[in-house]
Amino acid sequence: MDRNAKVAVTLGDPSGVGPEVIVKALAALPSEERRDFVIVGNVEALERADRVCGTGLKFAPADAGGDDRIAVDEVLLGAALPEIGKVSPVAGDASVRYITRAVDLAMSGEADVIVTAPINKEAMNLAGHHHDGHTGLLAHLTGSKSSFMLLASERLNTIHVSTHISLKGAIERAKTERVLATIEAGHRHFLRLGKKARIAVAGLNPHCGENGLFGTEDTEFLVPAVEQAQAKGIDVVGPISADTVFARAYNGAFDLVIAQYHDQGHIPIKLVAFETAVNVSLGLPIDRVSVDHGTAFDIAGTGKANHVNMLSAIAYARLMARSPRRDVSELGGSGQR
Repeated sequence: MDRNAKVAVTLGDPSGVGPEVIVKALAALPSEERRDFVIVGNVEALERADRVCGTGLKFAPADAGGDDRIAVDEVLLGAALPEIGKVSPVAGDASVRYITRAVDLAMSGEADVIVTAPINKEAMNLAGHHHDGHTGLLAHLTGSKSSFMLLASERLNTIHVSTHISLKGAIERAKTERVLATIEAGHRHFLRLGKKARIAVAGLNPHCGENGLFGTEDTEFLVPAVEQAQAKGIDVVGPISADTVFARAYNGAFDLVIAQYHDQGHIPIKLVAFETAVNVSLGLPIDRVSVDHGTAFDIAGTGKANHVNMLSAIAYARLMARSPRRDVSELGGSGQR
């Protein structure tokens, strides 16, 4: 990463493991690299996590500078720091305020990429913030029509047509326009990283509907999306039965799988890369990478939370910082295999 590139890391729900995995991950980095980060949250929550984890880190306001303390863009809670391991509207409101501030930093150019620690959707909604999670909240804050969730790992990558909606709603959303937009979003992302991806579209119904025996959605909506993407020069095939396509991708046949709904894409990724897969938001005017785990209230405050996933998110954020955004006028444009 360029030494002057700035990564804004949001604290997540302060009652969860977010503060702990952040301090553990930063402690694992060389001290000179920590200057590239600003934590958006509360010094008090970070110091509490530091005491639990024994990392020995020091924190200071973002504008202090001049020493080895980690910069913190302080977001005042307006209430006492919430208890660890409990669903709390105070914590839910805080997590949204952290994200909002980080988006402001990214939109103004003060941060190059956002890395987010986990939030709790129940706490967020109890606080009156009615979004489906990070993905919907980030689209709202950036004024984006929609966004896409990419789960990225070393051997398997999947981008979702829909995420946090009911299965019935997901089926209704798997229409040609949305499937095509998802293919294009994944294609553009890989081009940005210097690669023309080999993309496979997972079928919606068992065996892609088996010629109408198990449903007609694959033929009616997914096939036209694939054909339209191919006409634009995108290297995409499908639909391919979901019970085989992820194994084929994991074994090297494809770089990216288009998952039609949340569990279709999440289950295979979490099976093969539970600790290292990261969540990347596409279709936004800013870059955002997240850990792919929850707040883990059951172990919050114990220091047991594994920070490997946060290190993976930081590494992917650095990769994106090295790959500046560019307009891709031809969707099938150049890229390396």
